[in-house]
Amino acid sequence: MAIEYTWSIPTTEYETATGGITVAHWRVSAVDGDYTASSYGTCGFTPDATDPAFKPYDEVTQAEVLAWVHASVDKDATEAAVASNIEADKEPTVKVGTPWG
Repeated sequence: MAIEYTWSIPTTEYETATGGITVAHWRVSAVDGDYTASSYGTCGFTPDATDPAFKPYDEVTQAEVLAWVHASVDKDATEAAVASNIEADKEPTVKVGTPWG
């Protein structure tokens, strides 16, 4: 089974005067059968309300903010790190227990 990744934006921070988003909090979750892992981070932005492409907080979509995040972080490396956590869970190098039951 292939790992399925889900990226989301749990919250943002924005300027009240312009509605410009200054920070996006992101999360990527991965599922591979019974195994799951996730990573969380933030990206900072410097909004320019005079830019013709500017979109204020109440008009931006999650897909747009995710595109900004993906332009700011190494998406492939982030997903690879989450995948390595799943692989480590599947094949642990350290286990706990007692040999006498």
